[in-house]
Amino acid sequence: MDLQKIVADLREEMERIGRAIGLLEQTGTVPKRRGRKPGSKNSTSAAAASSGKPRRRGLTPAGRKRLSELMKKRWADRRKKQA
Repeated sequence: MDLQKIVADLREEMERIGRAIGLLEQTGTVPKRRGRKPGSKNSTSAAAASSGKPRRRGLTPAGRKRLSELMKKRWADRRKKQA
């Protein structure tokens, strides 16, 4: 391998990168980061936190019991209709 050729290629690449950096600095804009914000676990909790709304937690024990009773009644009614 020709060491001089490798050095020349690296210098060329360095100049090209320098020009690209110069162009980016002239425009004054930095490309925006895509995706979620760093540190966010999932998008729903981040959205709820940013909107100020409290996050829904699910059923309370009383609500779960009430729902269970209603479903048992519903299935009992279905069984009566089938018989």
